[in-house]
Amino acid sequence: QVQLVESGGGLVQAGGSLRLSCAASGSIFSIDAMGWYRQAPGKQRELVAVMASNSRANYADSVKGRFTISRDNTKNTVLLQMNTLKPEDTAVYYCYATVRTRDWGPLYQYWGQGTQVTVSS
Repeated sequence: QVQLVESGGGLVQAGGSLRLSCAASGSIFSIDAMGWYRQAPGKQRELVAVMASNSRANYADSVKGRFTISRDNTKNTVLLQMNTLKPEDTAVYYCYATVRTRDWGPLYQYWGQGTQVTVSS
């Protein structure tokens, strides 16, 4: 089994910054993609940013230029630096990872429990 544990959410004023972190542990052989989704009340879960194992990153258009994703493959961690936050960034942020638990095994997707980010205007 694989666990993803997030930290770093909270309440911040518009224009402020927060940094989210996520650590993966358990039966990990390798991690392919690692990233962040978010879900606001009454809305569908949406991709925020994802980074492949080769460090190639993709961002939602709404966060480009404000958010930066990074990974430490030696520690199985992913960070999301969020700057110039806006009220519309308010959501529960979920870490996810696609993981192989053995060599040449299939990829499984895992999710964290979510961390609340609230941006006040």
